[in-house]
Amino acid sequence: MIHVKTKIDRADKDLIAELGTFSAATIHEAQGRKGSLHPAIKPIDRDMKFCGSAFTVKCHPRDNLMLQVAISYAQPGDVLIVSSGDQAAGQFGDVLANACVARGITALVTDGGVRDTREIRELGFPVFSKHVYIEGTVKESLGPINHPLVFGDQVIYPGDVVKGDCDGVVVIRREEVAEAIELSRARDEAEAGYIERYKQGETPLEVSNLTALLEAKGLVVE
Repeated sequence: MIHVKTKIDRADKDLIAELGTFSAATIHEAQGRKGSLHPAIKPIDRDMKFCGSAFTVKCHPRDNLMLQVAISYAQPGDVLIVSSGDQAAGQFGDVLANACVARGITALVTDGGVRDTREIRELGFPVFSKHVYIEGTVKESLGPINHPLVFGDQVIYPGDVVKGDCDGVVVIRREEVAEAIELSRARDEAEAGYIERYKQGETPLEVSNLTALLEAKGLVVE
């Protein structure tokens, strides 16, 4: 078995940057309400956001050996997607966050735990995790890097694009990034139009054409 795969296809950097201008919720809705990670995975600071290429890592529970390997091989712009068995242990802290910044890594997303959150926030490195916990980890077990990963209720392939912000995290297939940009742009433009109609005095029933639907369902208004 090859533990660490270093040759992965990534989306064009300009396309990733453009996709990153849209919110995670917009992208999720625009691409057909797919790709959202489990809502328990949250940023340690609501102002944190990122968009980059998935660099997948599987660690054994309460073990961060392969996370350290991944940081050593990840490329600038990559997002570390770290599966660790949904265990509340502090597998990542400010020391490794500084290592990520030094290597140009964009963010870390884990279903495990992190600690030193104040220092990480001050550093400005985006971290999304399921747990915040002070308990430490060991460095014992090997695992796969840049293999397809079941993570946060999604299947993530190395090189997929991942966008995260205060509302959550969404995965976009690498080959669908350009389409996701166009769909997201169209959705933003449509929503801007709805907001303008509200400002002009129209109601949600009018803007969303809900009157006939509500009549068919038998809505009774006093």
